[in-house]
Amino acid sequence: MAGKSANLYVRIEPEVKEEAEQILSSLGVSSSAAINMFYKQIIFCGGLPFDVKLPGPPSLDMTKWSKEQLDAEIEKGYQDMLAGRVEPADKVFEEIREEFGW
Repeated sequence: MAGKSANLYVRIEPEVKEEAEQILSSLGVSSSAAINMFYKQIIFCGGLPFDVKLPGPPSLDMTKWSKEQLDAEIEKGYQDMLAGRVEPADKVFEEIREEFGW
């Protein structure tokens, strides 16, 4: 197999191609080598070497939020408060205790 090669023709968005090739170039890896590595990983993993799934609900771990995400959540809470969409804290904590069996 070492002396043989096959051609692969793909359509890709020009911006994606350019950005990826700039990164590969800075790593000293050709596009052909990167695609060959990708195909070998597909064989090794028996499928795509990464999860392909729809994004789930936003993470509740605020340490992973950007400043913009945190600001947006605070603003939503503030707007809910102004609109009267509130619950007493003791009711909310009771629901949490029931849900988690505390």
